Amino acid sequence: MPSVHLADRGVVRVSGDDAKTFLDNLVTCDLDRVSAHIARLGALLTPQGKILFDFLVFQAPPEIGGGYYLDVLRVFAPDLAKRLGFYKLRAKVTVEDLSDSLAVVAGWDAPRPDEDVGFVAEDPRLPALGWRAIVAAQDAAEFAKDPADTYHAHRIALGVPEGGRDFLFGDAFPHEALMDQLQGVDFDKGCYVGQEVVSRMQHRGTARTRIVPAVYEGGFAADVGVEVTAGGKALGKTGTGAEGKGLLMIRLDRAEDALKAGETIRAGGIPVRLLKPSWIGFAVPGDEVPPPSP
Repeated sequence: MPSVHLADRGVVRVSGDDAKTFLDNLVTCDLDRVSAHIARLGALLTPQGKILFDFLVFQAPPEIGGGYYLDVLRVFAPDLAKRLGFYKLRAKVTVEDLSDSLAVVAGWDAPRPDEDVGFVAEDPRLPALGWRAIVAAQDAAEFAKDPADTYHAHRIALGVPEGGRDFLFGDAFPHEALMDQLQGVDFDKGCYVGQEVVSRMQHRGTARTRIVPAVYEGGFAADVGVEVTAGGKALGKTGTGAEGKGLLMIRLDRAEDALKAGETIRAGGIPVRLLKPSWIGFAVPGDEVPPPSP
């Protein structure tokens, strides 16, 4: 059973009498769909609808103090805690960066561990990602059976992007980062920061730029942040890659036009073939569906 300690992840706790209402008014996911056994992908956006932070939300049971724990990229945990503090006003909430005392671990291809290890849930983005847990920092080593690169290769092969790796914070809309496909935006909840822009994109279908998975010719993936082109024209940028597969943030309409014109899409100069995993609901240029795993 592969399991990893994701040392690049941190934890921000939001607790207090008003914690649920406070967060629900700010983030893209519906806190009614988060429980002690069910996590949720969410994000805090700018008023213009762009992602400032993305995270997985866990809820602690009342018998151990309750509150919500946000699994976030560790380098951004202090900034997230500070930003949430700006919104506190008179709300009865406490926001704490607990990244030194808590750790994030993940595993797949086996049942999730018992809940006595910490907060454990199926990864809410995609079942194939496996399970995710927040544990005491001193216990993280027992889950570090494999290097973190193993997890990222697994994630990339499934086509699942992560903020700070596959898109820049403050630069991408939730639709561009596939949050609408990965249960990261609840369109039937009430207002939250940036909600009007996100709802308009959903109802008008105006997301022309998307992250899509791809296979590199030759088995080598390009570096992060290099240009994706076709026929000498820019389509977008590369995200992370591993084992000959990668994620690309591209303009779908331009990619479609290039393929119709017989052009080859290249990422960092390497020819790539776009893929459409079964969980993606929008059309991908070329409409290539990978075969099921053996």
